[in-house]
Amino acid sequence: MTFSQRLLACLLPLLLCVFALGYTAPARAENEIQVREARLEPSDGGWSLDARFAFELNSSLEDAVNRGISLYFTTDFELTRSRWYWFDEKVVNTSQSVRLWFQPLTRQYRVSSNNGNSNSGGLQLGFGSLREALALVRNVSGWRVIEKGVAKPGTQYQVSVRMRLDNALMPKPFQIDAVNNRDWNLSSDWTRFLFTPAQPSASASLSVPTVAALPVTASASTSASGAAAPITLAPSAEPASFGLTGMTASPDATSPANAANAASRSTGKLPLAFNAALPPGAARVK
Repeated sequence: MTFSQRLLACLLPLLLCVFALGYTAPARAENEIQVREARLEPSDGGWSLDARFAFELNSSLEDAVNRGISLYFTTDFELTRSRWYWFDEKVVNTSQSVRLWFQPLTRQYRVSSNNGNSNSGGLQLGFGSLREALALVRNVSGWRVIEKGVAKPGTQYQVSVRMRLDNALMPKPFQIDAVNNRDWNLSSDWTRFLFTPAQPSASASLSVPTVAALPVTASASTSASGAAAPITLAPSAEPASFGLTGMTASPDATSPANAANAASRSTGKLPLAFNAALPPGAARVK
């Protein structure tokens, strides 16, 4: 075997791999879910997730929906805390599934949600087109993922979010087909960002103001009979102010100290969230 033949034999597998990757790349792009935005919002002492995803159904999935097959889209959420002495602590690990199917009787596309923590079907909505139904599936809003007291204020956590087509929730015959069919593998990569709960503001304590003794003036006069006249107490003309409006304590805004405290309580900064178009200076952890 000549040198040219040996060189060709070595380069041929490499060239085949390059062509194979170039051929499968568009198929991967079609079956990919993109995370456009993910953020945590405070909710009744806990935290709720708001996320936006972007994807389209390929022809196989769209045909399956129109034939009455239900598709389940599951959003996974993880909250972990880094530990230098051991593995990372997984504080929260929860999922929420959304079911999409077509109802022939009403000619509507139905969407129902289930947070994974209950057996109830959750909210169900009907849409006249598949495009409108997918718009609801792509948006996750107000999903309570962190209960009150779970995340410690001032501690840094890592949030991980993803969405996937959950074939495990489908009937068994379709699960077998989905394993061997690339069109049924629709998922996103894990999107990660850092999250630090804000320190809670000092609890407002309603202190009952002490009622100071009203300034009085005592005047004594002697009657003609020589007996001392009774002392009259004259209250000061300036009324006492307690600073209470109904059942809510309202401090005096004219005081410089109170004005500074009120300003510090009214302003706050939410933790950094993931956004596909990240503002300048924002850090993202992948």
